[in-house]
Amino acid sequence: MPALQPEAMQASDHEAIRKLSRSLGRSSEPSRFGDNECQLVLKDPQGQLVGWARAGWWGPSDQLAPAGYYLSGVEISREHQHRGFASILTAARLKWVAERDTTAWCIVNARNTGSLALQASFGFKEIARASHFGAVSFSGGCGLLLRKELSEDAMILWA
Repeated sequence: MPALQPEAMQASDHEAIRKLSRSLGRSSEPSRFGDNECQLVLKDPQGQLVGWARAGWWGPSDQLAPAGYYLSGVEISREHQHRGFASILTAARLKWVAERDTTAWCIVNARNTGSLALQASFGFKEIARASHFGAVSFSGGCGLLLRKELSEDAMILWA
């Protein structure tokens, strides 16, 4: 399969994102995503949605989690998982954050080993554990607050 390039999410992608999310047992609603965010999709050569991701500013009003730019969602269709597509979307989001700040953040359920492995592969480090960060709570476990310091060298790698 040729290398897929992230594209800006469009309103016309929303229904495919809803369907993908439901197929994964989730309930993402792109019409509620914020303005001024990094919102990306990956599509196969036929234009079918492979996955999507987003990042943006979050001010959680939390003693542990600071305001900053957070990677805040990535979903890849089951038939395309474990092929590096989440990494493509993460690299693009980190480049977007690096154009705005020197630190990227994310929160992950401690039981989500796939997401934790993805974040670790990009050099994210655990900063804190809690049952919730801001309004995000974690059922059946705890959440991890992760941080990555960004550098100009890294921006070149993600270009």
